[in-house]
Amino acid sequence: MKKINSIVLLALFVLATVACTTPGPKTPTTLKDAFTGKFYIGTAMNAWQITGQDTAAVEVIIEQFDAIVAENCMKSGEIQKKEGEFDFSLADQFVDFGEKNKKFITGHCLIWHSQAPRWFFSDDEGNDVTREVMVERMRTHIYTVVGRYKGRIKGWDVVNEAIMEDGSLRNSKFRQIIGDDFIKLAFRFAHEADPDAELYYNDYNEWYPGKRDAIVQLIRDLKADGIRIDGIGMQGHIAMDSPLLEEYENAIEAYAGEGMKVMITELDMSILPNRRRDVGADIATSFEYQQSLNPYTEGVPAEKMKEWNERMLSFFRLFLKHSDAVSRVTLWGVSDATSWKNNFPIRGRTDYPLLFDRNYQPKSIVSELLNEMNTK
Repeated sequence: MKKINSIVLLALFVLATVACTTPGPKTPTTLKDAFTGKFYIGTAMNAWQITGQDTAAVEVIIEQFDAIVAENCMKSGEIQKKEGEFDFSLADQFVDFGEKNKKFITGHCLIWHSQAPRWFFSDDEGNDVTREVMVERMRTHIYTVVGRYKGRIKGWDVVNEAIMEDGSLRNSKFRQIIGDDFIKLAFRFAHEADPDAELYYNDYNEWYPGKRDAIVQLIRDLKADGIRIDGIGMQGHIAMDSPLLEEYENAIEAYAGEGMKVMITELDMSILPNRRRDVGADIATSFEYQQSLNPYTEGVPAEKMKEWNERMLSFFRLFLKHSDAVSRVTLWGVSDATSWKNNFPIRGRTDYPLLFDRNYQPKSIVSELLNEMNTK
């Protein structure tokens, strides 16, 4: 009996020792670890980061994010400044960085009315080219760019910002010269160039009911014609007063209801007052500087920062609620210091729209997000 009791005691001792020494679930310490299994968390990279000159930002990108997109270097005006002369030097470095650091890489963007090369729409005399010429130029650009990164870039923003808030098509040069079917043609060319790549439509103010409904109809029209579309990019340039969470959720549900992956592709949240609610992200928008619209040049009061944190956290909670549909959340930049929001829509303002401050340190929202995920 004493021998049996000794064996039992020894077994209990071993079990207790193992229980004390076996590590429990790992507590996430980075954003990419925290959101693993929910969605990719990403950031946009500028030229200084792609070339490694902004070393502080590069460290943050490698450590915190598992998805990247190029802020500018893959846009048509950067890649093909002259007809037939493609410059992939920076884009190649961007893709190499993503592969080396095991990031999900998105190509942004193939067809956009803004930041397109000047020659794209004109002949030698400055007149609009014919539909046939425009279609061929679009085909050549898409085939060349997508074809170069075939199998390396997994998803493309094929068409960017083609729909207005009321649901009408933007009267861009693409539409004026080709017609309404330029969107379908762009998606078809992209699929032909890389049949395995995911294809997305990307836009801002994508929560406006008129624009939302038009995007849903676009999805249906593409599918009816047998044209591939995999997801909708909701840019996510939000403000303190708009959109309402309910408005944003309605849009997520509408796109998901059409079988789309939903991506938050350019997330930032301006803490500054706006001149109007529908500013969106049209880079042609510009307002005159007013001191009253730039109140935080020396820093943000604690109460206002708390308000910003709570609103940003509420959006992430919404993304998590719909993580069955939301596949990626990408911040439009790494640090407040280099955010485009410092100059949009009013040049010279000091804004605080991202998760990392001007010294590339995590703001308090980052620890709040980590705490949020640690309780899941």
